[in-house]
Amino acid sequence: MQERDQLKSLVIREATPQDTQEMLEIFNYYIDNSFAAYLETPVGPEFFKTSHDEGETNKSEPYPFYVMEEDNRVIGIGALRPYLPFPNFQHTGVLSYFILPEYTRKGQGTKLLDFLCQEAKKKNMKNLLANVSSKNQASLNFHLKHGFAECGRFKDAGTKFGKYFDIVWFQKFLEEG
Repeated sequence: MQERDQLKSLVIREATPQDTQEMLEIFNYYIDNSFAAYLETPVGPEFFKTSHDEGETNKSEPYPFYVMEEDNRVIGIGALRPYLPFPNFQHTGVLSYFILPEYTRKGQGTKLLDFLCQEAKKKNMKNLLANVSSKNQASLNFHLKHGFAECGRFKDAGTKFGKYFDIVWFQKFLEEG
C-alpha cells in the first residue's frame, strides 16, 4: 500500500509506531503556530494510535494514519475517516492532512490529497468532507483549487490565540471509475 514518486523518492504509506515522533512534530507545529490544527495544547503519542500493534498490521482498523516521506524523512501526515461511525454513512469520508511548512506550495499537499482520494475510492466512498478554520486562508484556497465547494459554516465556533474563528466545511464528490 505504498505509492512512490520515482523522481523525488516520495513515498506515501500507512503510519507505523516508529513514525509517531515525526508525526507529533508536524501536528504540534501547527498547534503552536497556526489555525490549521484547532487544539491549543500540543498532543502526545496517544493522539496517533496507528493501525499497527507491535509492528503488525491490525486488519480490523480500515482507517489508518498515513505518512508522506521524502528521502526517508516524514514530511506530511494524513487521515481518512468515516464522517459518522454508522453503516449508512460509510460512503462519506472526512480528510485531514498536514505538511511540514517548508514543503508547502511545492505540490506535496496535492499529492497527499490525491492519494487520500484514491484510498477513499477503494473504500467505496462517494464524497469527501474537510473542515478548515476561517483563519487558515491557504487551506481555504487549497480546497477550492482542488474541487471542493464550501457546504457549511459554523460561525465563531472556536477560539485560538484569543481570537474567534469559523469552521468552514467543504465537500468534494469523487468521480466514478
